[in-house]
Amino acid sequence: MYFLNGPNANLYGLDSSATYGTESFPQIEQRCRSHAEELRVALDFRQTNHEGMLIDWIQEARLQADGLIINGAGLTYTSVAVLDALLSFGKPIIEVHMSNIYRREPFRHHSFISKAATGIVAGLGPLGYELAITALARLLRAANAA
Repeated sequence: MYFLNGPNANLYGLDSSATYGTESFPQIEQRCRSHAEELRVALDFRQTNHEGMLIDWIQEARLQADGLIINGAGLTYTSVAVLDALLSFGKPIIEVHMSNIYRREPFRHHSFISKAATGIVAGLGPLGYELAITALARLLRAANAA
C-alpha cells in the first residue's frame, strides 16, 4: 500500500499552534511503518510539497499498489488534478487528515479527494494514520478473500 502525504505534512510537530499535534513527521512515519509491520503489510510512505509529484505517485500506485492512503494536505481543497488521478486509481483509497477538517476554516470543509475516497479518517492525529493503515489492510484482505 502507498501512503502519500501532501504539502507541509513534513512540518508536523513544528507548528507552534500544535494544530497537528507535537509528534514530528519522522516520528509519525516511524509509527506508521511499525504499525504496518505489525499488520504484515508492505507500506510505501512518502511526502511531497509538489502537486505534480503527488499525481505522479498516484499514477505509479496504479501499477504498484493494491490500495492507497492519502493526506492531500492543502491540495485536498484545491486540486482537481489530484482528484482526477485518484479517480483513475480504481482500487481502495483512504483519505486521512490529522485534524478534524470540519472544525476548521470553512474552505477546509470541501474535499476534492473525498469524491474518490472509499473512506475517510479525520481528527485523530497520528492515531488516525494508524487507523487508516488498519482500515486499508482490512479492506484489501476482505477483497482477496472474496
